[in-house]
Amino acid sequence: MKITDIKIGQISVPLKTPFKTALRTVNSVEDIIVEVHTDTGNIGFGEAPPTGVITGDTKGAIIGAIEEHIKKNIIGMDIENFEEIMIKLDKSLIKNTSAKAAIDIALHDLYGQLYNAPLYKLLGGYRKEITTDITISVNDPEEMAKDSLDAIKRGYTTLKIKVGKNALLDIERMKAIRKAVGYDVKLRIDANQGWKPKEAVQTLRKMEDEGLQIEFVEQPVAAHDIEGLKFVTDNVSIPVLADESVFSPEDALTILQRRAADLINIKLMKTGGLHNALKICSLAEIYGVECMIGCMLEAKVSVNAAVHLAAAKSIITKIDLDGPVLCSEDPVEGGAIFNEYKITLNDEPGLGIRKINGTKYLNY
Repeated sequence: MKITDIKIGQISVPLKTPFKTALRTVNSVEDIIVEVHTDTGNIGFGEAPPTGVITGDTKGAIIGAIEEHIKKNIIGMDIENFEEIMIKLDKSLIKNTSAKAAIDIALHDLYGQLYNAPLYKLLGGYRKEITTDITISVNDPEEMAKDSLDAIKRGYTTLKIKVGKNALLDIERMKAIRKAVGYDVKLRIDANQGWKPKEAVQTLRKMEDEGLQIEFVEQPVAAHDIEGLKFVTDNVSIPVLADESVFSPEDALTILQRRAADLINIKLMKTGGLHNALKICSLAEIYGVECMIGCMLEAKVSVNAAVHLAAAKSIITKIDLDGPVLCSEDPVEGGAIFNEYKITLNDEPGLGIRKINGTKYLNY
C-alpha cells in the first residue's frame, strides 16, 4: 500500500451557538481536510483546524507545510514502513503540529485499513465506548447557568466551564452554575491561560471556600510559565491540568519531572498527531499521572482519531471530545457515533470514515 498522492480541501461547518473562551470567539468550524491516496485505492482521511491563538497554525501555514514540505518526503513510501514514515513526517519541518497531525491521522487511518482492523484495537483496545463532557462558553453568569441546565437535560453529567475573563466574575459564574445544576454534576473549569499565578491561586481558593467542588482547573496561567503553573499546583487543593503547556513528549516530561501539574491534556493538534500522543501516554503511565484527551474546535475526522486513542488507552481517564456535537451538522459519513455525551466506536478498518461531504478541494 504505497502513498501516491495527498489531496487538500476545506470544510465549513456552522456551530449551533458561538464558542467563547478567554482567547477567542468562533462561529463556525473552518478546517483543512487531507486525503492520503494509495496505489491500492485505499484513502486515509485527516483534518486540521487553523487555531492560531493556540498552535500558531493558520490555514495558509497548514496548506503550505503539507504542499511544500511534507508531500515530497512521504509520497512513494509504503504504509508497511510505518515507523519510517512517521520519522520522515516529523522531520519534514519543525513545529507546524496541526499540518503534521492531519497527515499523521490519515496515515493511521491507512494503517488500520492495511491490517483490516479498527485503529483503537491496534493501539490497545481498552474499551469501545467513552463518555465526553461538554463545554459551556464564557458569558454572563445567568446565561452560563442556563446553558449548563440545557446540557444536563441532554444527558451530560460533566461540564467544562470556560473562565479566565475577569477573575471576580469567574467566581460568580461558577456560583451561579453550581446553584443551578446541584452537586450531582461534575464541574471542571478551563481558564485558557487567562489568570496570573497569584490571581489563579486567590481565585481557586475562593472557589474552594465557596464549596463549589471543582473537579480540576485547566491551564490557569500562560503556557510558557511553567514556574507559575507549578506555583498554582503547589498552592491549591483543586487539581491542575496542563494543556497549552504541553505540545510535545518533551514538554510532558518537563511537566511530569517538575510536578508542575496534576494531570496532562493531550490534543492531537498540539502533539502533531497520534504518534507523539502515544509517547505522552507512555510517559504518563510511567509517572502515574492520568491524562485527558481534548480537541480544538474540530469536526468529526480528527476528533474521531482522538476517540480511537481514548478508547485504546486506560491512562486516558477524562474525555473532552465535544467538538462534533457543538456543530450544527456532520459532514462525515462513517466513523465513531457521537450521540451527545456517548461516543461509540464501530469495528470498521482504520477510522471507519467513508466520505466527507462538502469538501472544497484546492485547485492545483
